[in-house]
Amino acid sequence: MDNLLVYSLIGLGFGVFLFFRAFGWLKSKRLIENIPTSKIRSIAMGLVEVYGKVVPFRGEVLKSPFTVRDCVYSRFSIEEYRSSGKHSRWVTVRKGVDFIPFYIEDETGSVLVDPKGAGVEILRDNEFKSGFMKDPPEDVKRFLRRSGMDFEGFFSVNKTMRYRESFIEPGDMLYVMGTAGDNPFVEEGTVEGGAQDIMIGRGKERFFYISDRPEKRVLGLLRWKVIGGFFGGGLLILLCLWLVLFYSHFWSFAKF
Repeated sequence: MDNLLVYSLIGLGFGVFLFFRAFGWLKSKRLIENIPTSKIRSIAMGLVEVYGKVVPFRGEVLKSPFTVRDCVYSRFSIEEYRSSGKHSRWVTVRKGVDFIPFYIEDETGSVLVDPKGAGVEILRDNEFKSGFMKDPPEDVKRFLRRSGMDFEGFFSVNKTMRYRESFIEPGDMLYVMGTAGDNPFVEEGTVEGGAQDIMIGRGKERFFYISDRPEKRVLGLLRWKVIGGFFGGGLLILLCLWLVLFYSHFWSFAKF
C-alpha cells in the first residue's frame, strides 16, 4: 500500500506538470497560427516564420554520430537497460547535441539560421541495439571507442543497450519560427540589405522553434499536446488525488 501512495503522489505531480505545460503549448499554437509564413526575400526584422530547404553555410557540414552522414544539426542518446531487484528500466548513459549555422532557402532567396537555443523537434533517423550475442554496428563501435565507452560488461558479455540519433541533413525541408535580426557574419555596408544581412535566431521574443514537419503538421501536433495536457493531465490529477485521499482514509481507519 505504501508503494501505491508513492506512485499516486508521483502521478499527481506529473499530472500537475502536464496540465500547466499545456498552457505553454496553447500559447505556441496560437502564436504560430497568428504569424503568416514569409517568403525569404520579404522577411522583416522581428518574429518571422519561414519554410524551405536546408543549405550548408559556407559549405560546412558536421557528421552524424552513428552513421557519419553529412548534417548541420545532430543529437544522440545512448541508453543501457538495467535491472535492480524487481525493477528494470532504460538509463541514459550519454547524450549530446551538435550544430552549426545553416541557410534556409526557398524560391525567393536564402536566410541564415543559427539553431542555438531553439526548440528542435525532428523525427528520429536511426536506432540501433546491442545485447547478448549481438554487437552494435561498426560505426557505433567507432563512436564508442572515441568516447571512451564500451558495450561489453563482465566476462565480455554485451550489455543491453540502444543507440538513437536524429539529424538535419542538407536538402531537408524545415519549418523555422524565430527572430530575424542582424547577421553577425556579414560586415555592415558590404551588402545592399535584404535577407543576406539577416539571421534568424532566438531573440527577445524568446520563441524559437525548428521542425522537419510543415506548419499544418506542427499545428496538429501542438493541438494534440494541448488536448493531452489539459484533459490527460486533469484526469491524472483527479485519479491520483482520489487515490491519495482513499489511502489516507484507509490508513486512518486501519489505525482506528
